[in-house]
Amino acid sequence: MSCSQNTNLTFVQACVITYSFGMGAIPWVIMSEILPVSIKSLAGSFATLANWLTSFGMTMTANLLLSWSAGGTFVCYMLVSAFTLVFIILWVPETKGRTLEEIQWSFR
Repeated sequence: MSCSQNTNLTFVQACVITYSFGMGAIPWVIMSEILPVSIKSLAGSFATLANWLTSFGMTMTANLLLSWSAGGTFVCYMLVSAFTLVFIILWVPETKGRTLEEIQWSFR
């Protein structure tokens, strides 16, 4: 394996890891733990739509970006996923050991 291939593999792995911690899992966690029962179906549909639109956007831009730079493509995707992860850390409340009412109170 050449140095360029090792670098590309590293970028792909970093992209997968940041996506798994961010947009890959968080919509499903938010739907199950944070959303109140009264809006769970509507908000769950919106979270699912956002998740699938993100995947669609990545799929549709992949060929264009790969023709530009293989490593750069995954760096771009990794940065978006890392931004999402930072957003989650800063704005999504911790739910461990809290009731739904306490979680909803934290949004007020």
